Amino acid sequence: MTKTHRNRPRALSFALHYLQMVIAMVVGMMVLYPLWQLAVGGVPDSAWVHRADVDSLVMATTMVIPMAAWMRFRGHASRPILEMSAAMYAGFLVLFPFLWLGVIDAGGLMLLGHVLMLLFMLAAMLARPAEYSGSHAHHSPAATDQEPA
Repeated sequence: MTKTHRNRPRALSFALHYLQMVIAMVVGMMVLYPLWQLAVGGVPDSAWVHRADVDSLVMATTMVIPMAAWMRFRGHASRPILEMSAAMYAGFLVLFPFLWLGVIDAGGLMLLGHVLMLLFMLAAMLARPAEYSGSHAHHSPAATDQEPA
């Protein structure tokens, strides 16, 4: 029996792809971030592991890991995965000077960093719309990692 796929409108595929990445990120944040908190729970509050900038990078990492795994599972090449991962960290990195200067506090860093993360992810997707609006299930990751000659 042959399996057939209905063709979705490209905009719907794009939006669903974005939603799937966000879901993977939330799952990572709910599963991996508590492990980090457990690991550093006994460390004094003044330790570097409790700094807001460090904590935001750990938070981003707990979201990047499952999102990148999901993208790989979907058949994306390394380059788009790395671009998307960088976009996720960039949401926090651009705010570090404001944190260090006292313009925003730790709560502001986390709130604004997550908002910027989502916007930077969307920008990365809009830069390569065909990458995120089509099906990648038929691609092998190894084959899609090669750059065109």
